[in-house]
Formats: sequence, structure tokens, C-alpha cells
Amino acid sequence: MISGNLVLVIVTVIISLVALNNENLLVKFLHRPYNENHSNEKYRLLTSGFIHADYFHLFINMFVLYQFGAYVEYKFVEQFGPSGTFIYVGFYILTVIMANLKTHFQHRDNYAYSALGASGATSAVLFSYIFYEPTSMLGLYMIIPVPAIIFGVLYLWYSSWSAGRNQDNIGHEAHFYGAIAGFLLTMLLNPSGIGDFFNKLIHGW
Repeated sequence: MISGNLVLVIVTVIISLVALNNENLLVKFLHRPYNENHSNEKYRLLTSGFIHADYFHLFINMFVLYQFGAYVEYKFVEQFGPSGTFIYVGFYILTVIMANLKTHFQHRDNYAYSALGASGATSAVLFSYIFYEPTSMLGLYMIIPVPAIIFGVLYLWYSSWSAGRNQDNIGHEAHFYGAIAGFLLTMLLNPSGIGDFFNKLIHGW
């Protein structure tokens, strides 16, 4: 069976490239809470995860998705059999939406607010990976090796701190809530893995 993760990467790249060269499509797919609430354009909660601001933004998100999504999909297939691929794709789509819910309600009357990108969902995939492999080594700033669980804690702290400062155009809230959604959904899908998670934390160093 073809990899669901690879399909997500390919579809996102294609839609993003088309949108980068078609401003009307980009605007139509943006996460805009005002339109979602006042014009019932709820589809934007999903479509915004398949468009990006520029090529570098697209590359970073797809690099993270390709690197960690393949492993998460493998774990889903290991647990659920062939249907694990479809569960993984559903997991990804759901976390795109969940990552946008906070700003969907917070900015429902803010005509100027908009956001885009797969960062919330890729954060979910990363934290799903952390659930399975909390003591594996990840590169902080892609250079400094730190255990995945420590990386995750620092990631959440930084996302929360940056969202509070609100001094850039990055959707730090989507990163934070996407990460939390990814971890909790993986826990719900694999409750027997909770013991493994803590066992690795205690004995897996």
C-alpha cells in the first residue's frame, strides 16, 4: 500500500506551489476566523494547512512531516494493520483543524487576522513521534542533540512564550495546540502505549 504520509507530502506540495502562483486561491484557502464565523467558510480550518507563505516555509514543514510522519504512520500500521494508513491520514487532517481552533474562536470578530501553513499538524506528528520515542535524540536548532521529551518541553514553552509576546507573524498558538493535540490523540489511539512511554522515560536513557 502506498504511504499515506508520502501522499500528504505530495498533495501539500502541489497545492502550495499552485497557491504560491495563484493569489486568489491562496486568499480563498487562508485560515480567516472572521470568514469562518461570519460567512460559514469552515473549510478554511482545513485548507489553510495545505498552503504556505513561501518556499522555505513549505520546505521546513514538509521536511518535518517526511522525517517523522513515516515513523508515526509505521506505528499506526503496526497497531491497526493496513487501516493504520487511513487512521494516520485522518489523524493528520484532524490535527490541521484542531491546531486552528483556538484562533478560530479568539479572532472570530477580527477581520484582519489570517494564517496559513501545516505547522500545527507537523507539530502534532512530531509530538506523536515523541510519545513513541521520548528518549530518542533530536537536534535542537537542528544542531544540538537533546532527548525528544526535553525537546518537546522546550518546544511547548517557546511556543507558549512567543504566542504571549505576539511580536511576529508566526502562528505559535497553532504550533502549541497542534503539538498537544498530536500527543493526546496518539495516547487515545494507543492507551496501552502510555505505560511504554513512562517505562522508556524511566529506563530508556
